[in-house]
Amino acid sequence: MANTIHPTAIIGKKAKLGDGNEIGPGCIIDDAVALGSNNKLWMNVYVGPGTTMGDGNQIHIGAIVGHMPQDLSYAGEATQTAIGSRNIIREYVTIHRGTKGSGTTVGDDNFLMANAHIAHDCHVGSKTIFANLATLAGHCEVDDGAVLSGMIVVHQFVRIGKLAMVSGLSAVNKDVPPYLLCGGRPAVIQGINAMGMRRGGLSPEVRQEIKRAYALLYREGFNVPHAVEAIAKECRSREAQEFVAFVKASQRGISAGIGAEIEEEGESLLPKKPAQY
Repeated sequence: MANTIHPTAIIGKKAKLGDGNEIGPGCIIDDAVALGSNNKLWMNVYVGPGTTMGDGNQIHIGAIVGHMPQDLSYAGEATQTAIGSRNIIREYVTIHRGTKGSGTTVGDDNFLMANAHIAHDCHVGSKTIFANLATLAGHCEVDDGAVLSGMIVVHQFVRIGKLAMVSGLSAVNKDVPPYLLCGGRPAVIQGINAMGMRRGGLSPEVRQEIKRAYALLYREGFNVPHAVEAIAKECRSREAQEFVAFVKASQRGISAGIGAEIEEEGESLLPKKPAQY
């Protein structure tokens, strides 16, 4: 099937297009861009150099994919943005390419609502949801099935785990382990994402193990290393072991729980003791 390209669209001479793409009025596809097949770019969409895109994506009005990073160290190097297939990228979403030879990646079947922002060197999995104005700073990671609600900000180098959910208006400055609910300013862990786990197809037995892992990490008074050790021994499902691996790999530290006091040295997540009068 031939591509349909509006007369006002500008296509770079070195751009590569598959079949059946619809390129709307005012769109600009720069050089060194490779689009797959059956993508629809509505109007005034910009796709920057070094961008690759799979099949069946919908890129709505005014979206910018693969423009240069907002990074003072960037000096015009050739860097990349890789977008998968079947993503819905709504109005005025911005996705910036990597810095200094690195890349920004977005997987498949994601839903990015209007004005969401994915900064340079971020890695977004598949089947995530970014609500309006959800914002990632540079070098963030968002794993499969995570949900970022409206008007949240995520600090650079923070990771959001699989099937985690962050509530609206939150400021996230530490890692959010998989399958948990997080929110606030600064964001804290508020419980397990039971609905998300059910929708994600996790069995009742696995959901119970995640609930136990959450309790060991946030409600039993352990410090992080002891909690991780207890979870690894008690919870044997693959999902629980992924939970453990995520926490152990954290570089910034994990988000605290509601009412927790954090001791940076030992990274304690002990429940806060009631005041003595």
